[in-house]
Amino acid sequence: MMADEKDGKIRYGIVNFERRRYPRVSVDLPIEYHHADSSIKREGRVANASEGGMLLYLQEKVEIGEQLKVRLFFPSGPDLRAVETLVELAWVDIHPGEEWGDYRCGVRFVDMSAEDMGLLSEFLKSLSS
Repeated sequence: MMADEKDGKIRYGIVNFERRRYPRVSVDLPIEYHHADSSIKREGRVANASEGGMLLYLQEKVEIGEQLKVRLFFPSGPDLRAVETLVELAWVDIHPGEEWGDYRCGVRFVDMSAEDMGLLSEFLKSLSS
């Protein structure tokens, strides 16, 4: 609450605080994924990532709560690295006409090896510094 100096009226506003535990880093990275109960691999893109989850663009509709096995590719010096993780869909949004795919999804990491989490964390820190 704040008083405006011109007219003495009290003003109310909305403050949007970041609710995520880990800060998101904007990226444009390729992924391979498949449904936890299938071995058919598909491709997608990552638009942002953190140590807690990612924003994915997929070419197919997936359901909230569904689990996917994801392989994320990123540069590490002169090499290309990959980490593997099991993710769970937290939300899904439809964006027709997007280059990367029609479905935008927020996922959270469910299972990732400590080694892969360390590689991902290192990569994300290198982008944000």
